[in-house]
Formats: sequence, C-alpha cells, structure tokens
Amino acid sequence: MTWESSLSLILASNQIGPGRPIFEFFTPIMEVTFYVLAAISTLVFALGIFLKVRKYWRGKPDMRLDHLPRRFGRAIRLVAQNATVAKRDRYAGVGHFMIMWGFITLFLGTVILALDYDFIRPIYPAWQFYHGDFYDIYKLVLDTLGSVFLVGLLAMMIRRGFFRLPKLNYKRVDRPEGTYDRRPYKIGDAIFVGGLFLIGLTGYLLEGSRIAHDQPVSMVWSPVGSIVSQFYLWMGMTPPQLAISRVTLWWIHVSLALAFVAYVPFSKAVHILADFVNLALRDEKAGIVLPPIPEEPAPAHPGYREIRDFTWKHLLDLDACTKCGRCHEACPARASGAPLSPRDLILDLRDHADEQLSFKALLSQRTLPMLPAGSVGQEQNGQNGTAPKHKPLVGGVIKAETLWACTTCRACVEACPVGIEHVPIIVEMRRSLLDEGEMDPKLQEALTNLSKYGNSFGISDRMRAKWTKTLPFKIKDARKEAVEYLWFVGDFASYDQRVQDITRKVATVFQQVGLDFGILYEGERNSGNDVRRVGEEGLFQMLAEQNMKSLSKATFKTIVTTDPHSLNALRNEYGQLGGNYEVIHYTELLFRLIESGQLQLERPLTYHVTYHDPCYLGRYNRVFDAPRNILKELGLQVTDMGRCRENSFCCGAGGGRIWMTETNIQERPSVNRIREAVALGNIDYFVVACPKDVTMYTDAVKTSGYEGQIVVKDIIELVHEALEARSAVVASSPIAEGM
Repeated sequence: MTWESSLSLILASNQIGPGRPIFEFFTPIMEVTFYVLAAISTLVFALGIFLKVRKYWRGKPDMRLDHLPRRFGRAIRLVAQNATVAKRDRYAGVGHFMIMWGFITLFLGTVILALDYDFIRPIYPAWQFYHGDFYDIYKLVLDTLGSVFLVGLLAMMIRRGFFRLPKLNYKRVDRPEGTYDRRPYKIGDAIFVGGLFLIGLTGYLLEGSRIAHDQPVSMVWSPVGSIVSQFYLWMGMTPPQLAISRVTLWWIHVSLALAFVAYVPFSKAVHILADFVNLALRDEKAGIVLPPIPEEPAPAHPGYREIRDFTWKHLLDLDACTKCGRCHEACPARASGAPLSPRDLILDLRDHADEQLSFKALLSQRTLPMLPAGSVGQEQNGQNGTAPKHKPLVGGVIKAETLWACTTCRACVEACPVGIEHVPIIVEMRRSLLDEGEMDPKLQEALTNLSKYGNSFGISDRMRAKWTKTLPFKIKDARKEAVEYLWFVGDFASYDQRVQDITRKVATVFQQVGLDFGILYEGERNSGNDVRRVGEEGLFQMLAEQNMKSLSKATFKTIVTTDPHSLNALRNEYGQLGGNYEVIHYTELLFRLIESGQLQLERPLTYHVTYHDPCYLGRYNRVFDAPRNILKELGLQVTDMGRCRENSFCCGAGGGRIWMTETNIQERPSVNRIREAVALGNIDYFVVACPKDVTMYTDAVKTSGYEGQIVVKDIIELVHEALEARSAVVASSPIAEGM
C-alpha cells in the first residue's frame, strides 16, 4: 500500500461529514496516546486545584457565601467588561481584554469540538453538529478571535519588555538587593505569556498546513489560516511534506496546550480561576468596615499571628495576585521610602501560606537571609543561601516596621483589579503586634491618652469645647436642647491650636446661615476610627460605646462632622455596635445649603486652587463632588492634580501614622503631595477638607521650602471669606446705609 493510499484510508475513517477530520493522518495508537496524555493533564490539573482548595479549607471561617447569584452576576459583568483591569491603565486593559476573550473563545471552541466528537458521536451520531454552516461560522469566529488573542499577547509582551514601567519592577523596598532572588518571577511571567503565544501560533501554523494540503472550499472561512497556508505553498512543500508537517505541528500544539492545563494550578496562571472567584466574593467595604474580633469561639489571640489564623477568603486573596504592581505604585508608604509594598506583602504571605499549608508554587521567589555586616556569602546563614524554615509570620516573614508603615488609605484596595483586601489583612496582623506589645512608644502614649482622656492629646475632656469660649455666640449643648444637626467636632478640630481657628469659622458659618446645630461638649470622645486601624479593637469599642451613650442623650436628626475619619467610623462602623445614624460631612451639608438657597455666595472669589481628596472622605466614603461643587460656586478656578478622586494620594496621617515616629522614610507623603500641587503652576491655595490634612500639609509647606509659593486652606476658610465679602458689600450698599 502506498503512502498516499494509507493517508486516504485514515482520512476516510476520521471524516465526519462536510466538515474537517479530527485526527487526520493518525493511527489508532497515536489517537490513544493523545487521550492518555489528556487524561494525565486533567488529573494533574485536578490535583493542583484540590490542593489549592484544601489550603483554603484550612483557613478560618468567613461569611462570604451569601447572595451567591448576585455576587457571581456582578463578577461576570466586571470580568466581561474587563472593568477592573482597564481602570487607570487603558493599554493594559485593551491588551488583557483581547487576551481574555481570545482565550475564552478558543477554550469554548475546544469544548465544543470535544462535545461533538467525544460524546455526541459515540452516543447518537445523528446529533453531530460539527459540519456544514455551523462549522464554517465556528472556523471564522475562532480564526478571528485567535488572531485577537495573539495581538493582545504581543502587546503585553511589548509593554513588559520595552515600556520599563516602575510597577512591573520586582525590586523590593524592604530588603537590600542580594538578599532575595526574584528571577523566578520573571521566568514565570515569560513562560505564562510566551507559552500562550506559542499555543496560539502553533495553532495557526497547524491550520495553515491543513489548508495548504487540503485546499478546502471552506478555506474562505479561515482568513488568517488561509494567509498562513500561502507560506507553505511559497516554500513549495509537497503533500507528503505537508502531511508530516501537520502531524508534527499537531503534537507540538497539543503538547503545549496539555502542559499549560497541567501547569495552571502550580503557577501564576491560577489567577485565571482565582481572580473571578475572588472578585465575586470580595467585600465592597473591605477596610471601610473592619471585622470585630470574634467572641464565639474566642480566639487564642487577637488578629493574625500565624498563617492558620487567616480566613479562607484572605488565603484566596493571596493566590489571586497577578503581580501587576498597581498597589505597589499607588502606595504612599512605598513612595515615601518606607519598607512597605502591598504587592510584596501579599507575595511574601502567599509563599509562606503555600509552604505551610499546601505546596510551593513553581518559580516562586527565593528569599535569602539577611547578612550581618562584614559577612561574605550566603551559606553561613542558611543552607545554600535559603532562608531558615519555621520563621514566624508576624515579625518574621512580615516585619513589624512593614505593618506599621501602612496608612490604611485603601489606595491598594482601590487599585487592585482582582479584589485583594490588603488593609484588613494588615490590620489583623497589627492586632497581633499590639497584643504582644510591639509598637512605637509614641503610639503607646497616644493609646494611653485615648483610654484615659478620650483624646490623643492627653488633655482633659473638660477642655474639649474650650475653643467655643471666644465665639460671640453660644453653641447649643445637644444633650440638653434638641437640634437638627449634631456636630461631631473630632479631636484635632477641638484640641489642635493650628486647627481651632478653622473650627470657629465652621461654627460661624453655621450660625450665619441659621443652621440649627449643637455639639456634645465634654461628652464627645475620639471616634476610634484610627484606633481600630492600628489594631486596638478593645479601645475602639470602648470609645464607640462612650460616644453612643452621649449620642443617646441627645436629640437630633443628622450628625455632621468636619473630620472624615470620624465620618467613616460613625457612618460605617458604629452600626456593628447598634449605633445607626445619618452621618454627613460638612462639605455635603454646605452644598445642600447652597442648593437650597440657605447659603448664598454672591461675591465670587478669584483664586486659582487645587483640591486634595482626603482618603477617608473620598476613597472610603465616595464624597468627591460636594467639595468641588462648593469651590465652583465660590467662583474659584479649580485644577485637579494628576492623582485625584479615587486615585488621590494620602497625606500620611491615617491608620494611626500621625501618632507614630517618622522613621525609615526618604520623603513624607505630604511633601510629595505638595510638590505635585506646586508643579501645576500658579496655584494660590492647596484646599483641604480634613483637620489632619491642615496640620500635615501646613507642616509640609514649611519643611519643603514652598512657603510663599502655595498656602494650605480648608474649604470653610474660603466659604467664610466669601460670606465676609458679601456682608461687606451688603453693609456698604445704599439700602444698608439708609437703614
């Protein structure tokens, strides 16, 4: 029997109607070999997924399985639209969109083929559909989306290889070079993207060789494959050569695909599965509302001390990380030179979790031991330069200074495209540090003052309302008189002398517009927002209960506060303890008054300003427009900084950082921010809406040498100035003079 006749017999035995043969030129042994390899690949994949799920199962309980249809429906929309990846990085968003939908299409194409050939054909051949019009459309869709897939991969390779983006640099901020090895990460990235590219490329080479050999009438439905086929014809390949080429390319293509399937659970590629689930199960208020320490069953210690203390969802978070570097780029601590990168923290935790609970992922980083001064070589601190085993999590794998560097600004959570909850994880580990008494002495002093006096300044609560003494009017005591608005003033606005004049201006504006308001006087305590975020849960609950007791004695409709930190605690976290109130920021109230006509600003100001979005007002509570609308109503020219709204840059005070010593930093976040504002050019005022921002940025202007170039102003100062200008105009008008 000749070669050509053998091929004809094999072709005839595999033909399934007017479509395309599946195992063309294959002997039965070759076909069996394929199914054996496919089974092995599937089993390895299933084993990897089982080990991952077992790791999560070893985590603590977490109530994330409620409302699953709504959760997964939301995740499907986010993934289908590529919304989280495209946010802030249009190039990456487009590239990922092409890769994702190309991959999904090719995967579904494979599933459809297997369904028709391996299930329907043996059971009920009459139902086969892989031929005719369906086959033509199927080819066109896969041929087109396959090319989209390859273009997307090529675009991402160019981005990583030539753009030199800082966020894609794996250099650590907490360890000197030479004490870690992240080359495996780079190799893993190359294998992931390059492997997918080779799978797609060999698919087209295989398709081109088939078309060159068969010259089917339906080749018009494979435009890219038809173009590739011309390459073979140009080379003058004979039918036997094309047949050999097809079989060879088929095995290369299939081997790559099956190897990739087996590789997924053990590599970066697991994010294909983990990210969708993580997005579905994420907490939309992660970091905004922190979980209390559970009472039943009572934990052996508060917070996360060991990896087994993590909830299963936070273990899933670790596997979801794609090393995209967006959190690394957004972090104000990292930008200041502090030893914290949210990306590195998650990756270190992932490696530790795998080591303790599952298996070490392929091509993970190698953390080498820190060398004492003057030592040579790595071997003296560990075998072959490897880090010692059984290292404790908090204080070992993750250094205390790394955890204390966090400002809890949520920039990392906001930037993450896969729903990782960095802030709650950090706070849980801080709880463990506090339980062990490992903290900055200044923080210890602040917490002691808060426990004893209800404020971090260590001043008697009887002095909380001293700032009211110089006002020409009396502010109501909301515990004794019913008011419409209860003003929760906050510590810095009450005690810090740099802010007290601004606080009096707030009271004056409220009085001038006829607002019915009052305060709690000595009944107010620190809201506990930052206390909770340093990890002192017990003190937070004590402060919250004291405030709720005072609030229960008052009669009011709405709480208004000038402090975004207090806003967050009162609005979002007191509900856990039964304190449910309507809480608004004073900029929201002022804009309501402007819209209703109760606050009239007829005399425009003529300054050029930029506005800073406070983290706890913007990212935490989504108040972006009210402050800007007020500035526009004042007639000001407003120019936003590049980092604004959701992408605003933290002042560095949050998460209790304002109570800690500033060490291990090269440039304070507040100075970094002022430089950004000055770079806009011709800015008169740097406008803020937070008492802590007033202190942080006023100091930054002085220490950075920008005095005389820009001035920090709270919004209320500009409103007060506009009202004074209006009063002066009214007082000097002919009507006023004749009265």
